[in-house]
Amino acid sequence: MKTIQITTQKTTQYYKILKYSLTFLRLFATFLLIMVILIPGAWVFFNAFRHNVDIQAKPIVWAMHFTLDNFKAIFGGLGEGQVPVLKYLRNSIIISVSATVLSLGFGVAAGYAFARFKFKAKKSIFLMFMLTRTVPGIAMSLPVFILYAKTGLIDTKIGLIIFYIALNIPFSIWLIEGFFLQIPKELYEAALIDGCTRVQAFFKVELPLAKSGLASAGIFAFLTVWNEFALASQLSRSVDSETLPVGLLDFTSEFTINWAGMCAFCVLMILPALFLTFLVQKHLVSGLTFGGLKG
Repeated sequence: MKTIQITTQKTTQYYKILKYSLTFLRLFATFLLIMVILIPGAWVFFNAFRHNVDIQAKPIVWAMHFTLDNFKAIFGGLGEGQVPVLKYLRNSIIISVSATVLSLGFGVAAGYAFARFKFKAKKSIFLMFMLTRTVPGIAMSLPVFILYAKTGLIDTKIGLIIFYIALNIPFSIWLIEGFFLQIPKELYEAALIDGCTRVQAFFKVELPLAKSGLASAGIFAFLTVWNEFALASQLSRSVDSETLPVGLLDFTSEFTINWAGMCAFCVLMILPALFLTFLVQKHLVSGLTFGGLKG
């Protein structure tokens, strides 16, 4: 019996050691993965405060001589200097906010219809929406360019807004539909019994419960538009419609690249998106964990 007990104790100890070792390896691997993800962002951030000569120096200059000259150069002449950053910022805000709000409107309407109503070819239509999201946006650049050239939408904000709405609607429908499915129908039926109309029950009961799903869909739609470069560079020709990512091209020339100015511009571009993400972080997490679960 003592031999069996000793063997059992050793097995338990070995199991604990193995468990702790696997936990340590998992945490260490997670740490390495986070570092790999953060290194490019940290490189951009620190180079935004360095001189271009130090960035391009060979061998690498590790000493940090911080300066705000890169940001001063960008905002020279109140954004009307070398880089019209204020115009790019205005265009990005108008296009991103408009496309996000309108895609959310379509997503809420369609997502609620798929979640609550039964109609012919419902699954086929839903699958068709989802399949459109599998096509890379850049693959549609040529047909969209030809269509926009014939309709006069090249180099216009409305043209970019229309395309980004179409790009974001499938994901918004999928996420919001899954969220509405998790809201019990009994709440809606109780509202009807209390005297609410179908529309009142939707706006007063179901829509407030879906705010986390709306926040998740909204932040993803906004970031998709805010960070998109390939199509925006194809469909815009002047500062009247160019967005912040397209404005990065102003720091490139035939033979040189202004890495310091580009990094400073990237920091300015990242800050609004980062602030918005932290602002809706609570709703974003709950929306992804709750709304993504379909029974």
